[in-house]
Amino acid sequence: MSRRNQQGEQAQQGEHPDPHPVLGLDDVVHQRVRLGILTVAHQARRVEFGFLRTALGLTAGNLSQHLTVLEKAGLVEIEKGYEGRRPRTWLSLTPAGVRALQDEVTQLKRLIRQIEQGGPEREP
Repeated sequence: MSRRNQQGEQAQQGEHPDPHPVLGLDDVVHQRVRLGILTVAHQARRVEFGFLRTALGLTAGNLSQHLTVLEKAGLVEIEKGYEGRRPRTWLSLTPAGVRALQDEVTQLKRLIRQIEQGGPEREP
C-alpha cells in the first residue's frame, strides 16, 4: 500500500499522519543568514565578528541585526572585549542554540528523505 493510501486510511480512522517536515522548521533558525551564523559558530565553537562577516559576505550592520535576533532568542552568546588595543566581538552558541541547530538539521534531513523517497504520489 502506498504512503498516500496509508495516510488516507489513517485520516479516515481518526489518526493523524506525520506532520510535514516543513512544519518542524524554525523560522528564526531557518533564515539563510542565521542558519549560516549558527553553522559557522557551531564549527568554530567561538567565532569573531569580522571573520563571520567576511565568511558570510555580509555588511556589519546586516550581521548585527541577525545576531540581535539570535541573541534575543537565546541561541547565541555575544562577548565583547579587546585583542591588544582593538575592540573585538565574539559569539558562541548557547546550549539552546546547539539544540536548535540540531533540530533544524533533523527536520531538513526528514524533508530530504521524503523528497528522495518520492513523497506523496503526484499526477504527471
